[in-house]
Amino acid sequence: MTSIDAPSPATARIAGSSPVREAFEKRTRSFTELAQLVRTSGLNNRTHWFYLAVASALIAALGGAITGMILLGDSWFQLLMAAALGIIFTQFAFLGHEASHRQVLKSAPANDRLGRVLSTAFVGISYSWWMNKHTRHHANPNKVGKDPDIALGNVAFTTEDAAQSTGFRAWVIQRQGWLFFPLLLLVGLDLHQTSIRSLFTRKPQPGRVLELSLIAGRFALYLGALFWLLPLGMAFAFLGVQLAVFGVYMGASFAPNHIGMRIVPADVRLDFLNKQVLTSRNVRGGWWITTLMGGLNFQIEHHLFPNMPRPHLRRTQKLVRAACDEHGITYTENSLPQALAIVVRYMNDVGLAASAKFQCPTAAGMGRF
Repeated sequence: MTSIDAPSPATARIAGSSPVREAFEKRTRSFTELAQLVRTSGLNNRTHWFYLAVASALIAALGGAITGMILLGDSWFQLLMAAALGIIFTQFAFLGHEASHRQVLKSAPANDRLGRVLSTAFVGISYSWWMNKHTRHHANPNKVGKDPDIALGNVAFTTEDAAQSTGFRAWVIQRQGWLFFPLLLLVGLDLHQTSIRSLFTRKPQPGRVLELSLIAGRFALYLGALFWLLPLGMAFAFLGVQLAVFGVYMGASFAPNHIGMRIVPADVRLDFLNKQVLTSRNVRGGWWITTLMGGLNFQIEHHLFPNMPRPHLRRTQKLVRAACDEHGITYTENSLPQALAIVVRYMNDVGLAASAKFQCPTAAGMGRF
């Protein structure tokens, strides 16, 4: 089931009519009951053993990659170590994402400290920038004017943004579906530079000095070791491969979550259950997909219960499906290849609107309420 099916009655605009208001209130009560069931089932309980195992495995993998770099010396097999580091840094980013949602440790300050260290010292991304952006996304996923993840940037996620693009940006957006995977190669570099630039703005930034220090130390140590161990050309090739793998892995893990799902107009109000379910997509595939995507494959459950530890998401899925069936809410789940194909098709259709002479009728209505 894809995200471009016609909206069900349960997704109607919340207006002043009594039946619609009653349905809104009924779904609100239903989610309250669902949340209570999740709580009493212990599905929000911390799983320290799991995250300790994940952190230990990642530290061991990082140590192995560093050892491999030292032993290989002046060899083009170093590019395999570069690809490995791209994967390892992405897995650290997943762990940092979970800490930012208070999924790992008991207290909020402890999770914040862990998330800040993982994001800055291990991944090289500002934690405060990520928290600001990601918190706004969770509050209003795929809502025009509210979700920063669908704001116009190098690509467009709405036909309106695509249609108003000009110059080179319009040229890229017209082809953004076909360029989707090549553009992912640059995601890692963009994440680094955007988040670091945010730390130099005049806006208040919690932990600004600490984050800048940790990021600077991380890059000094990493780049210093890289250019000391390898010849200049090989060092640049190593860095390019690592950033490319990191970007593709991060992008391909986050893109299926919401791209191609319903876009919520700025003037539409939805109850929490509809808002989170209709704009999110799960990726099926078993434990290996959960490991590969750091739990992001249970995107619906993650948005409904953002502080739920990764090991409990699968059990929660059954409860969420039952609630969606009860209220006729479309629950979207695809395989990873299907999800990525939908993403590319959606981006392609939206990109057609960048041409002033052509407005794609499919894209114009895709995913709207």
